[in-house]
Amino acid sequence: MLKVAVVGASGYTGVELLRLLHGHPEVTVSCVTSEQNAGRPVAEIFPTLRGRYAQQLENLEPVRVAEKADLIFTALPHKAAMEVVPTFLKLGKRVVDLSADYRFNDAAVYESWYEPHLNPELLGQAVYGLPEVRRAEIVPAQLVGNPGCYPTCTILGLQPLVRQGVIDPTTVIVDAKSGVSGAGRGAKVDNLYCEVNEGFKPYGVGGVHRHLPEIEQELSLLAGEQVMISFTPHLVPMDRGILATSYARLAADLSPADLVRLFGEFYAGEPFVRVLPQGSFPSTAHVRGANFCDIGVTVDTRTGRVIVVSAIDNLVKGAAGQAVQNMNLMCGFPETMGLDGLALFP
Repeated sequence: MLKVAVVGASGYTGVELLRLLHGHPEVTVSCVTSEQNAGRPVAEIFPTLRGRYAQQLENLEPVRVAEKADLIFTALPHKAAMEVVPTFLKLGKRVVDLSADYRFNDAAVYESWYEPHLNPELLGQAVYGLPEVRRAEIVPAQLVGNPGCYPTCTILGLQPLVRQGVIDPTTVIVDAKSGVSGAGRGAKVDNLYCEVNEGFKPYGVGGVHRHLPEIEQELSLLAGEQVMISFTPHLVPMDRGILATSYARLAADLSPADLVRLFGEFYAGEPFVRVLPQGSFPSTAHVRGANFCDIGVTVDTRTGRVIVVSAIDNLVKGAAGQAVQNMNLMCGFPETMGLDGLALFP
């Protein structure tokens, strides 16, 4: 059995990892940490885990954590991850980091959007953990930077178009919506029930959202040229889910049927990407609790623009599920192991 540690387990991503790992037949969770709740039983913090996890949450002591685990998930805030990941790597452990600390190729880009990087030399070693894009690189990796939720949804929706060169990559506009869990579990006035319920609002408007450079980095690599996009996220009064609607000008004469065929062939064999039939478009309700990305595509013939709609659960394919998918690849397990659950509906 693979022994794994979940470092930073008291947030939404942490508990989602514990939920998914409990159903994994080749994994045992050997260590669970939380600075805020150390000494308390996991099931006291998250009653959904009652009868399944008997562990107490521990303080984060990197050497001690490494002694207990073969692979470590770091579900920590930005900057906190880079304070401990080097120790885990030096002790020979494999790491899947769910913060933004190891998603970027260029330390200067990370620092312009976040804060000074404490170990930029590790960025060249880290692999961006989007399996449908970097599967071969993930398999041997010691350190995987698990992608953000908006980037996952957006990149998967645009990848076939960019790789096949059928759009003008300078014309991409992404209009995205997220459930409130995407903002984390910390207490924030803007996320209170009365602030969110019955409302629908944009945020990070004007090219200032931190996921923007991550999306542009990966689309630029896929396109073989620098890509800049317009990206506007919105907060929707629901718990989970991301839906991204992406627009771009077509550089080829393609019909809706041609595009559905292109997407279907591109993602053929991908276990977690479902391309919908022509005329069908995804709903966050149909991926809730599951590791799927559903994609629908069509053409606005009046404007010559392609429209791609993609949907994921931000806590599963957008975070914990993708982290488990990366672990499976890194450890030689079937990629779908522990992730076969269907979405919850209604």
